[in-house]
Amino acid sequence: MATSYGGYMGKVADINLTTGAICEYPWSDEECRLFLGGKTMAAKIIGDHLAEIRGPLDETNLLVISTGPFTGTGAPSSSRFNVSSISPLTGILTSSNCGGNFGYYLKKAGYDSLVIHGRSEKPIWLEIHNDRFTFHDGHSLWGMKTGLTQEALDEALAEQSGGKRRKNGKIVIGPAGENLVKYASIVSNERLAGRGGVGAVMGSKNLKAVTVSGNHTVPVHDKERMDRLNRSWFKYLRSHPLTGDQLPRLGTAGLVSSMQMKGQLSTKNYTYGQFDRFEKVNGETLAEEHNIVNKGCLTCPIKCARTVQVDGKAVKGPELETLGLLGGGILNDSMELILRWNYELDELGMDTITAANTLAWAMEANEKGLWDNGLVFGDTADISQVWEDTAYRRGIGDELAEGSRALSEKYGGKEFAIHSKGMELAAYEPRRAVGLGLGYAISNRGGCHLNGGYLVILEGLGLNVNQQTPHGKPDVTIIFQDLMEGTSSCGQCVFTTYAFFPPPLIHHPHAWYTKVFNAIVPVAGPVLRLLTMFPQVVCFHLPVIFNQSKALKYATGMKVTFGSFLKAGKRGYTLERLINTRLGISRKDDSLPKRFTDVPQIEGDETTKVPLEQMKDVYYRGRGWDKDGIPTEKTLKKLNLDHLAVSQMPAGSCRQEVEQHG
Repeated sequence: MATSYGGYMGKVADINLTTGAICEYPWSDEECRLFLGGKTMAAKIIGDHLAEIRGPLDETNLLVISTGPFTGTGAPSSSRFNVSSISPLTGILTSSNCGGNFGYYLKKAGYDSLVIHGRSEKPIWLEIHNDRFTFHDGHSLWGMKTGLTQEALDEALAEQSGGKRRKNGKIVIGPAGENLVKYASIVSNERLAGRGGVGAVMGSKNLKAVTVSGNHTVPVHDKERMDRLNRSWFKYLRSHPLTGDQLPRLGTAGLVSSMQMKGQLSTKNYTYGQFDRFEKVNGETLAEEHNIVNKGCLTCPIKCARTVQVDGKAVKGPELETLGLLGGGILNDSMELILRWNYELDELGMDTITAANTLAWAMEANEKGLWDNGLVFGDTADISQVWEDTAYRRGIGDELAEGSRALSEKYGGKEFAIHSKGMELAAYEPRRAVGLGLGYAISNRGGCHLNGGYLVILEGLGLNVNQQTPHGKPDVTIIFQDLMEGTSSCGQCVFTTYAFFPPPLIHHPHAWYTKVFNAIVPVAGPVLRLLTMFPQVVCFHLPVIFNQSKALKYATGMKVTFGSFLKAGKRGYTLERLINTRLGISRKDDSLPKRFTDVPQIEGDETTKVPLEQMKDVYYRGRGWDKDGIPTEKTLKKLNLDHLAVSQMPAGSCRQEVEQHG
């Protein structure tokens, strides 16, 4: 792959673990332009090989690790990398995004992406330094938790360099990945590619770790303008009330109190939207009593990560989802326990969102007499042992390792198994944020708040658009999804998109102009739909509030406007949907548990349910999908997706093989 664009290293490595062969994966200038990088690049690669994949844990499954054109250019919060695969948890395409430094050092090694397939006969770890690929015996690392594994890798690399510590990026799996827990994570430093079980895919290939290092420089098309833009961009993010105040001061944990006030905080497995002891496990308590110092990824001005102490050791603190789901979600009010559990799950290499939701489902199933497992809401005495048993698949942990959907199919209780398409939801209760409820249901990777468009930021956590109205929400969801899809594909943290809202709207929630904005959103659907249908009409860059399109132009040299950036995000989102339709996904799968669609959160108030079917109809029309949620040929042609191999496959054609070999 040679490319004339800046922002790319021009090489993608194809790694066959069965044979040990290393080849260059073909990737053209046209593919750079259409698919950018990150999760969209990975979707294109997986889509090209979809017919060959026999199951998520089969050796034919691909693990695609990809960066974006912003990575290494100095753009704010741009050190992220993406991991995509067919998920063992959901059976469909998953993408998991991660911070830290692995993406940066992958580019320093000279590569934009790694395409990993096959299966090693024995445990190994892979070292990449510039153009040198070395497979090392991994038996001594197998069984280690993620922290010790990374320490051992640093020692091994230093020994090879005569005792000198080499700067590098690492990804590793823990015992959960080795034992094929369906929601095992990949860990890099203290950051996780947490969702969808990508750690189990890595474990199924007997690949314990990958290290990357090198001395390459990322080319930038117009470095002078890019540097100037980056300086002003950093300044804007630091001055914005969300990215410059709330996130640095309290991290994502700062949203717990707002969610409580709005009735959006998962409590007792989403039975309620408020937890009466929330103040013991909110962001303010974390900041005032436990936070040591804020941390952030490379080139990040936001620094949303917390550092806390567990057993006298400074470790990464919990995010909002972990606080909410392991707090009110299981009726626990001990911050100390949440800090410990968060650390234990990271060390075992397990997604805290699915782990917490599966635990809450098991507690409710026990309470309702469906499964006698000994787990009780509010009883926290043995939870650490539950995590260990799950990671090593011992006792009831062997069943918990399958996730809540599989357990509900075995024991009953589907109405309170809180997932969509097999992926458990984040801590936001959707009955008091119905736009987010739509997002959860139609998200490509399953119950994901970010891939779902994160409309809750309008529905009370940033602005105050009517939480319960379905009007306007489908069209806003499409816009947000496309902007976040494009941003993520560039290798940038989606938190930078929070600054899309002009500061006065956030600073002055009771001002007349903020009230007007909140009132306009529900009636703006038709106008926004025109924008999603004809993004090319926005043939300019948005000043100040959205710098991504201009940065992409300066970094790569591509002809980019806000409209073409929006279209690139739409292309990526539709491509992922297209792949999932070939795996059998359709309207019936864009669903939520009956707890959200049939039972009002507030007794007697029918508006506190998610009117999902009504919103899906509007959403599909806005996306250019048919009434069953399948992208039409006209839409595929408009997005240059009609020529792809995956577009020629009949819907559902791979589902049977995936299920048989899963």
